[in-house]
This record gives sequence, structure tokens and C-alpha cells, in this order.
Amino acid sequence: MNWLFFLLILGFTNTEPYPSTTWGFHSHKMINRLAVFTLPPTMVSFYKYHIYEITQGAVRADQRRYANKEEAPRHYIDLDYYGPGVPEQWVEAQELFPIDSMQAHGILPWHLRLIKFKLTKAMVSQDAAAVLSLSADAGHYIADAHVPLHTTSNYNGQKSGQQGIHGFWETRIPELFWDSFDLWVGKARYRNNYYCDLWDVLWSSYNGVDSVLKIEKRLSIAFPPDSKFGYEQRNKQVVRVYSRRFSRAYHRQLNRQVEHKVREAIKFIGDFWYTCWIDAGQPNLHQLTKPLQAIELDKMDEYWQYGHVSRDSITLK
Repeated sequence: MNWLFFLLILGFTNTEPYPSTTWGFHSHKMINRLAVFTLPPTMVSFYKYHIYEITQGAVRADQRRYANKEEAPRHYIDLDYYGPGVPEQWVEAQELFPIDSMQAHGILPWHLRLIKFKLTKAMVSQDAAAVLSLSADAGHYIADAHVPLHTTSNYNGQKSGQQGIHGFWETRIPELFWDSFDLWVGKARYRNNYYCDLWDVLWSSYNGVDSVLKIEKRLSIAFPPDSKFGYEQRNKQVVRVYSRRFSRAYHRQLNRQVEHKVREAIKFIGDFWYTCWIDAGQPNLHQLTKPLQAIELDKMDEYWQYGHVSRDSITLK
């Protein structure tokens, strides 16, 4: 008897390739971390000094989902439910959709607008703890907005016989190909209308749903099950995963969509933090940190001027 089949019978394996959580902890942390390096020296002195909090805090919103039932809807919006005429203003949306339906189908953009208000206010009041917490949360929600499967009610392929595709796109692809991603995105810029830009991001993500699903479906026909999946040991447990060969084919046929979305998320997060800071009147965040040596400030200025960051600066420890 095949040993993998034997393990399955005994229940020693996890047969769900990946749970349908958001991005994956590593990706969320790295996206937030990289966004720090888009900021100008007047901001990065604070954010880089607290980069551990920004990085680790990137997954706090996911962790809250298990303790707070109101948290989950903040991570997605089912645009196939709301339709192209969905009002961008919260009050107007509530007039069209019952609040329980909105909670069921997601409130990501409306909640992020509240985060924008709170983060700007925290910067004005020089509340370092609030700035860090809200910045980390904002990064999480913005990253989720760039995921096509966070914009559809078929979020995990459950309506199309593709259960597990959510984790495949968000976790397995970054896990295998992250080191090949080109993630230098340049300087943060002020967004005159970040909220309209956010809606553009969401609709762009939604427009990518079709290819996310169809390409996986097509490849699943071309690959027999024993080639589509494989088994790897994780935390002393044998788990079923999408095979490297299948994942590579998917990544290529999607035209590196996951990589592009990661890049866009990093840039938008940096822009969002920068926009909040400008709208707050450009407060002196540097005074909220311990004094940094001149050589460190020179390095930060170099990051800003030339967009160069060493991999040693961004690798998670």
C-alpha cells in the first residue's frame, strides 16, 4: 500500500492544502516591512525604529478574527454582491443594503476610511502607540484589498469546485517564489484622493478573479491529481500541498499576478501612511523615537533618494 495513502487513512495528514486566511503571516509581515522603506527620512526615522512593531503588527488583524466577530468583514468586500453601482459613501451604502448583509459581504473600504481618520488624528496628537497600531492594521487591510479573492463571494473556490484556491494564491505561491519577486517600488507619494484610488484597487482586484479561477481550472484538467498535489512535512505533520510544478505553471500563466499585487500593496501602504502624515500637518515623528546617529539618518536619506535597500535591512529575523 502506498505510504501516503496509508497516512491519509490514519488521519495523520492535513488534506486541506491551505486554509483560507489572508495572504499568509509571512507575506503580510514582509509587505508592511517593505512599505517602511518607501517613506521619506522625516517619517522613516520613526517607522524604521519601530519596524519590529510594524512588521509583527501586520498580522494582528487576522488574529483578532478569532476573538471579535466584527473583525472578519473588515478584510474583504464581495463586489459581485454589491454590484458596480455600490455607493462609496457608508451612509449611502446603508440606505441600499441592510447592515447585516453588509457585515456578511464585507466592509473593507468603509472600514479603511475610518482607519485613515484615526491614523491622521493619532499623528496630530503624537500618540506613538496608536500610530504604530493603526499603521500596522492599515497595511493589513490594504494588502487584503489587493487580493482578487477578497473581492468575491467565491473567495475560496467553494462555488466552482476549487476549494483551497484562496490559500494557494495567497500562501503557496509567495512561499515558493518570494525570493524571485522584484519588490522595489520607489518613493511614497501623496494621494489627493486615496479613497477613490482604493476603490480602483478593489475593482482591479475583482477584475482579476476570472483569471485566478479559470487558469487554475484549466491547469487542473492538464495535471493529473498526483501531479497537482504533493506532500511535505510541516511541524512534524505530513500535509498535502500544491506541487511545485503545478504552482510554477500557475504562477507563469497568471503572468506573475501575485508578485504584481504584492508590489502594488507595498506602494499603496507607503502612500497611505505618507498621506496621513501630510494631512496631519507633517508632525515631527522623529521626536517620538530615541535619537538616531547621523550615519543612520544618512542611510535613510539614501534609501529615499535612490530607492535602494539592502536585503539585510528587510529580511525577517
